[in-house]
Amino acid sequence: MVAPFRLDSLREPAPAVPPAPEHGKHSTTSHRRHRRRRGRALLLAFLLLLLAAGVYVGIRLSTPEPAPAVTAAAAALQPVHVPAQPVTLPWPTTGQAAVAVPSIGVDLASGPEQAAPVASLTKLMTAYVVLHDHPIALGQPGPTITVSQADVDDYNNAAVDDDSNAAVSLNEQISEADVLGGLLVHSADNYADLVATWDAGSIPAFVAKMNAAAVRLGMDHSHFADASGVSPGSESTASDMLKVAGLDMANPTFASFVKMSSVTLPVAGTISTYTPLLGIQGVIGVKSGFTSAAGGGDVLAVERTVHGQKVLLLSAVTGQTGPVVLAQAGLHALALVDAMSPFIGSTRVLRGNQVVAHVAEAGTSVGARTAAPASMLTWPGVTATSTFVPARHVAKQAPRGTQVGTVVVTLGTQRAEVPVQLERDIPAETLLQRLS
Repeated sequence: MVAPFRLDSLREPAPAVPPAPEHGKHSTTSHRRHRRRRGRALLLAFLLLLLAAGVYVGIRLSTPEPAPAVTAAAAALQPVHVPAQPVTLPWPTTGQAAVAVPSIGVDLASGPEQAAPVASLTKLMTAYVVLHDHPIALGQPGPTITVSQADVDDYNNAAVDDDSNAAVSLNEQISEADVLGGLLVHSADNYADLVATWDAGSIPAFVAKMNAAAVRLGMDHSHFADASGVSPGSESTASDMLKVAGLDMANPTFASFVKMSSVTLPVAGTISTYTPLLGIQGVIGVKSGFTSAAGGGDVLAVERTVHGQKVLLLSAVTGQTGPVVLAQAGLHALALVDAMSPFIGSTRVLRGNQVVAHVAEAGTSVGARTAAPASMLTWPGVTATSTFVPARHVAKQAPRGTQVGTVVVTLGTQRAEVPVQLERDIPAETLLQRLS
């Protein structure tokens, strides 16, 4: 029997349908791969960060740290002012006078000053210029000077004029020290000319040096016309003469001459001083002078012990008249220095154990204190000033007592230097401080 014909038998067979992918398994694999990549990235970042931190720590720990900084404490060192008070001194009624205490920076005059002839006080400037140009050590003879015919003629003329002089001979060999001795002890006018010519080649050239020095020293009322003071054109004042006398007395060689009562020279032999009162009541010099134009004058130096300290007192008296004019000038000068002593005080100018600085290191500040107090000789109205000078280097972790600087106190020519020390140890830095 024949099977019946069916229309759907003519249709193409349906394509085979591929099996559905396993979606769950593929997604899990991809997610795992992503996690592994992200983990490796994070690990790399962490390693890089760790490496950077290690480099930073290494650099910080190997880099030398700056030394501790030392700074002065604000307003710690104020000037010390001694209250003023009236100072009454026995000024002479004629001429001019002045006093000075170089170590305290004090100078006082009897009144308004006017330039006047000062006779052989001029030799204080002569000696100053010579020793400035040709310094000689204490006790040494210095260079040798040959006496010329002009020097002999100068001596002969001085002898005729009855000036103070010291004998010389042609071609005599005389040391600088001997010339200065004759100049300052016996006030030899011809020695002043001799040493001036030796120093500068001529007396006018030397006088130019004297006047230049007077300008440098602030001797505003001084003008010199010769090296000896014989000329009335050599003018000055008591105060001006003390300016050069103070510097002269600070020179040990000069000071050794003016305390001598006599000097022995190669040709002139032993000759004596004209300076009055030498060796009496502590008088150690310095120079007297007289001409008819100048009258009598004396610059006097006395060394006294005041408040346990030796102090040099200076006075100058000019323009005195009378039969014993040099003695009169000397007595006035001595009376002045005697009257000065009671006005000299001793004042504490710096306290001990006073915080004057701070030492800073890594955020830590340690105080530094003065190791001792300081006192100075003072006069009414003067002021002492203090300055902190830090040490060039302070070690890290310096212990207590380490000196980190110095306080320098000055008044006149006085100078005190007081160490400044740490009040406690500078602590060691922590690792965190080193890394910050």
